[in-house]
Formats: sequence, structure tokens, C-alpha cells
Amino acid sequence: MSSNSLTLFLATEDETRRLGEDLALAVTTGDCLALAGDLGAGKSTLARALLRAMADDDDLDVPSPTFTLVQNYDLRLPVAHFDLYRLGDERELEEIGFSDALDAGICLVEWPEKAGQALPADRIDIQLDFDRGGRRVTISALPERLQRIERKLAIRRFLDSHGYGGSARRHLTGDASTRAYEYVYTTAGDRLVLMDAPRRPNGPPIRDGKPYSQIVHLAEDVYPFVAIALSLRERGFSAPQIFESDCEAGILLLEDLGAETILDENGKPLPERYRAALACLARMHETAFDRDISLPGGHIHHVPDYDRAAMKMEVELLVDWHLPWKRNGAPATASERTEYLAIWDRLIDELSDAEKTLVLRDFHSPNILWRASEEGIRRIGLIDFQDAMIGPAAYDVISIVQDARVTVERDLADQLTSEYVTLRRARHPFDENAFRRAWSIMSAQRACKLAGLWVRLLQRDKKPGYMKHMPRTLWHLGVALEHPVLAPLREWCVKAGIETAESAL
Repeated sequence: MSSNSLTLFLATEDETRRLGEDLALAVTTGDCLALAGDLGAGKSTLARALLRAMADDDDLDVPSPTFTLVQNYDLRLPVAHFDLYRLGDERELEEIGFSDALDAGICLVEWPEKAGQALPADRIDIQLDFDRGGRRVTISALPERLQRIERKLAIRRFLDSHGYGGSARRHLTGDASTRAYEYVYTTAGDRLVLMDAPRRPNGPPIRDGKPYSQIVHLAEDVYPFVAIALSLRERGFSAPQIFESDCEAGILLLEDLGAETILDENGKPLPERYRAALACLARMHETAFDRDISLPGGHIHHVPDYDRAAMKMEVELLVDWHLPWKRNGAPATASERTEYLAIWDRLIDELSDAEKTLVLRDFHSPNILWRASEEGIRRIGLIDFQDAMIGPAAYDVISIVQDARVTVERDLADQLTSEYVTLRRARHPFDENAFRRAWSIMSAQRACKLAGLWVRLLQRDKKPGYMKHMPRTLWHLGVALEHPVLAPLREWCVKAGIETAESAL
């Protein structure tokens, strides 16, 4: 296998440690890092920094595995640290569990030359040599692996160039998209959040010459996030301040709104915090937002409509992915698809008199932060709104009371929805019947989308963890189908064998 390489010059021990931190953010399950170099060239320093960064513990004890040959760490990802200096024969590598360790996580290998041809050909080779009083590091790997590393090194250069040189970096989270987040600990003692969101590559055109992401209006770069953040902050809502940005590269340095959520320590809803979130949402739905948002540098972001094409493309996930999964691979028939989409055309027509507002689109527990030291709507920290559109106000109410990842019991969900309605009626004329109808339609729309999305993540993207949300999603669909306007869809689901659940579990 041919590989590419990059070369770095590290003038100090601190720069070697920072490279270890950067590598900790780049590696993933199945990576083998082979550290080669003379005694004292920095292999152990690099390995120790990587392990401590992954543990988020600067004092983690990292003993040399010279005599034990391998030291295992149960970290964010499992890491097996091998020192092969005393390896007698490359066949011993399997006896000490190398293949199992690589299947489960990451292998960090010092003295890789002792393994002969036993290490995987697609490993990441890291050669450390003395050079000009410092170290020259050459990293060689297949393009996909090297690109991951180069991305994290580019972020380090971004931080250095904006006055954050020497900052410590730690993994925060990733999600089902291409975005990832880091904590950045500055030398001044502050904690910031870095968004790593490279431009989304367009998929194949699937309709009218457009890829799926464009049809459903998913953000392709960070400009929408910047625009919506500025718009929310101008109106008094708690979106993160953007301290530094490289929008073309997809790198943003953001205010840290904290880590406290609207859930308790067991991951269950805290009703009072949910009520505060609904009150924040009610205020947002009474607030006017610009459709075209001007950004520094002349860029203008147009907030798209949650239009018919987007809604129908999303609900098609149910017939494209969920239905075949239910039928052991058998696809929907042409007549089933035609009837299903005709039903949705009529349901979307029913939304013509629905109130339209800014829809954040992912207004649920992972993206709502609790800021106890603030007051009013500022207690609710808002993140992950780059896909915002103008659409039915009911959608974000559904997002939180029918949380895709957390069970909000029916009594609480109904109570929260009623309290939202009361807030809206108290300050402005509000058509509750139109809202309830739109709520049911958009609830069904969201549930149909998610029921297909979970299967797509499983089968196409090899991310099975989301399937645990399927029972809850089908329960939400069942709740939505209670409204009379959904009777045709309810009948279609029965005929198609889509089983809605009576509860979340």
C-alpha cells in the first residue's frame, strides 16, 4: 500500500507533548501508531502525552511497558501501549494480544522494527530523529489516516496564529455528522470550545441534480452557524460568542456555555429545566428574524424554507430504509411509495395556515445547556443550530417534548406542550387548533424521518448505536397518529406493517 508523509520540526519538549495531544484527537479505532527512533528521541514522551490527553489526566501514570511488553488503558478509546524491545520473535505479537487490541481500539507501538512484517501494512509510521537541537518527526500513512492527522495539525496552527499558542486540547464530542468538538484550555486558564467542521462534501445527485443534503437544507459549511449565532445573540438568546474563525477551513473558536444540561445525573428530564426551555422557545417564536443575514467579509446567509421538497425527502427515509429493514430487505412496492407520498402531499397542504418561525431543527436535550447563573431566556444555552430554517413553529416544540434520545413521559410531554400554548396565548393572538394540527403532522414527519435515519446510520454508515432510539421513535409516531388529520397515514402504516409502539420501551 502506498502512503504519503509529512515532516515536522519540534524545537522543544513541550512541542513534542503538544503533538501527542494533537494525535490523540486524530486517532480512531483500528489505528496502529508505530513509533521509531533512537533512544531519547522522544518516543516515550510522545506516547505519554497521547495517553494522558486521551485520559484527560495530566498526571496519568504511564509506566514503560519494556518488561511487560504491553500496557492496556481503558480510555475514551481503549489503547494498548506496546514496547517490543524485548520481543524475541514476531510471532509472539499475537500471543500478547495485538490483533484483539487493534480490533477494540488503538495500538501504540514502540520499537516497531522488532515486529518484522507482523505489524499491519496500513499502520501510521512515526519516525523521530534528533535535528538541530530539537526533533524531526516524519509521519507516514495512507491518505485517509494522514488527512485526519493533518486536519488536527491545521487546527493547532489556527490556534497558534490567533494567539492561543501553548493551549491544551481535549476531545469533547463528535456526532452523526462530520463535525467534531474540542475543549481548548488556554494558557490564561480559560476553557473554550473549538468546532471542527470541514466543508461537507456533496453526495451524488439524487433529484433535480441536487444531493440529499441540499434538498433537505443541511449546512454545507460553517457560515450558517455563524449567521444564526449572531442573529440569536443580537436578540438576547444564549448562543455562543464566536471569538475566532476560519469559515473557509471550517474552524470556529467559541464561547464555552458549560456542560450542564436539562437532564439529571441519570439522563432523565428535569421538568423545571424543560419548562424554561419551552419558555425560551415561546419567546423565540414571538421574535422576528431576518431571512438574509449579513456576515463580516460580505457573505450573506439566506435562511431556507422548510419546504415541501425537504419534508418529503426526509419522510422518504421511512420507505427507503425502515420498511426494507422491517421486511428483511424487501423494498416498498411502487404502489406503497406512491400512496405514501400522496398522503404526505395532502398533509403538507394542511400546513398552509401553520405559524412559520425560525426552526432550530435540533432543539433537544443534547443541544440545550443549562446556565444556572443566568436569568430568564439566557438560562438556556443554544448550540447545534446550523441547519435552521423557516418552518412550522410546532417543529421545535416536538423536538424537545418528543426528544429522540431521551424518554419524556407522555404526561410531562403533554403538560409542557400545554404550558407552551398558554405562554403563546398570553402575549399574542394564537390559533391553538392550527398549532395542534401542525404539531401532529410535524411529529409524524419527524418520526418517519428518524425511523429511516436510524436504519441508514446502521446499514450505510456502520453506526449501530442509534438503533436503541427506534422504540421511542415509533412510540412518538403512534402519538402523532392519534390526531384525526393523520388517519390516512395511520391506515397506510397498518397496511405496510409499520408497528407503532405504545410506550418508549
